Amino acid sequence: MFRLLYRALVPLALVLAFVLNGASVRKAATASPVRQSAFVRRWMRTLTLREKVAQLIYIPFHGAAPNSRSREYRQFVKLIRDTRVGGLVLVNWNNGRLTQKAQPYAAGAFLNRMQRLARVALLVAGDFERGASMRVDGTTVFPQAMAFGAAGDPSLTRFEGQVTAREARAVGVQWIFFPVADVNNNPDNPIINIRSYGEDPKQVAAHVTAFIEGTRADPHYRVLTTAKHFPGHGDTAVDTHMNMAVINASRERMDSVELVPFRAAIQAGVDSIMSAHIAVPALAPADVPATLSPAILTGLLRGEMGFKGIVVTDALDMGGISKGYNSGEAAVLALEAGADALVMPPDPEAAIKAVLAAVESHRITRARIDESVARLLAAKERTGLDRRRAVDLEAIGDEIAAPEDEERAQQIAERAVTLAKNDGNAVPLRAPAKTCFLTLAESRASSEGLEFGQEVHRREKGAQVFSLDASMPAPSLDAVVQKTAECESFVVAAFASVAAYRGDVALGGEFPGMLDALFASGKPVVLVALGNPYMVRSFPKAAAFLLTFSTVPLSETAAVKALFGEIPIRGHLPVSIPGVAKIGDGLELPAAAPVP
Repeated sequence: MFRLLYRALVPLALVLAFVLNGASVRKAATASPVRQSAFVRRWMRTLTLREKVAQLIYIPFHGAAPNSRSREYRQFVKLIRDTRVGGLVLVNWNNGRLTQKAQPYAAGAFLNRMQRLARVALLVAGDFERGASMRVDGTTVFPQAMAFGAAGDPSLTRFEGQVTAREARAVGVQWIFFPVADVNNNPDNPIINIRSYGEDPKQVAAHVTAFIEGTRADPHYRVLTTAKHFPGHGDTAVDTHMNMAVINASRERMDSVELVPFRAAIQAGVDSIMSAHIAVPALAPADVPATLSPAILTGLLRGEMGFKGIVVTDALDMGGISKGYNSGEAAVLALEAGADALVMPPDPEAAIKAVLAAVESHRITRARIDESVARLLAAKERTGLDRRRAVDLEAIGDEIAAPEDEERAQQIAERAVTLAKNDGNAVPLRAPAKTCFLTLAESRASSEGLEFGQEVHRREKGAQVFSLDASMPAPSLDAVVQKTAECESFVVAAFASVAAYRGDVALGGEFPGMLDALFASGKPVVLVALGNPYMVRSFPKAAAFLLTFSTVPLSETAAVKALFGEIPIRGHLPVSIPGVAKIGDGLELPAAAPVP
């Protein structure tokens, strides 16, 4: 009942917005014509209404190359050749226990086949949040965004943008769902966290701008960039993959914090802005997520902020939407709100059918559909898909994982290492041979800690390194603690990554109890936080806190180098850690030992 009332009140709200905020809001609230090239006009004339609606739909793929006789392949044929969806979104394959990324050649080959099937070229997107390595193996691995915030140099972020654009285009991806423009000002945020550049709006804005600029460095590798998650997902404690989150901030606070990086992105010419499945009572009704809110996507984003690019939804199969709306209803409401691209509706056919019904009942106008289709077709032309669709498979090897790029990525991870506490000068290690090293991985199937252990052994062949995982029961961990009785100090490398559907980023399993046992020994414990930096606030008895703001192997190597005094420690906190340190803190140390 409330949703029906809300839809009925939307036109009135927009009229009031016109009175209060001027003609710009009213102009944005109606279908504004998109300037059309000959390419766009040709397709607008030839596409049927159903095909136009299908062009707004983006479906997931895993980057594998399934057999053409498989059910999976036939489903792609149906949706791409027959239904004529607008594009694809690369996601990791997960069987419930193990997550796998795409292989670059398989992804390129599959996309070539799909592009040949498509009447209109497909726009292919990917969440390349730490470069293409977020979704594609064999590409340059970058640390997470917060590591760039700790490094404090936007030129490094600009470099990441340049490499990401080249590697994305090499494997057939033209649309990057990055940079994250969220200001992570909630230490308990379980889903943004290290995906954000930090908690200072101006610093986040600087990195957002730098990434966008980096992707434009070489016009040969033109990609679309996306600022997300509008109007700001940093001050939440809920994973919107599971449920809708709420930000209870005032409009004034939103203007001075959350919206700052998005304004910077618009100023930098960002191609698209992704909506968040969050409610903001200061902007719209408290039970309506931003993805489905005309007040937020049309009144605020298009009207007040003047954004003229693509508005793309976050995945519509996430719990923040799917628990309250079916595929059809969510698709219609998102379009009514002002979205152009509908990402991963649980049932694409149902979404198309519902939108067509909404047009036939005059709930949505044909002009509104045309507006979004024209924006997306123009984006395809802007990325060169009107001229060339296929990936050059033979060239992939020379476009990805260039040695000089990987070397610089390692330097970025090292520049990010931050020392937030160092009682008794525990870092660098004074007696590595008498130190026990424990790596705390998040799962048994994970490779977390492998690089860390190998790097320790390269420097101290006889070092005791214990590789543990969160599934181990307390008695097993107690047995490990007993084996460390002869050690004079401990280094605990603890992983806490951000992952969908987890709900928190706390140290897992029985690890907290094991750490308490190490503290009880009275010997110094250096806690290395690989990932979530806020984790250290739960362990005040540690002698030192060394933070990498990232879980990638590069950060494991960087942490070991810092522990052994081989690199200077120069990072500064891009966030405040309650009870530990404030934003900008960081103990700087010079390199103390030669590199082995």
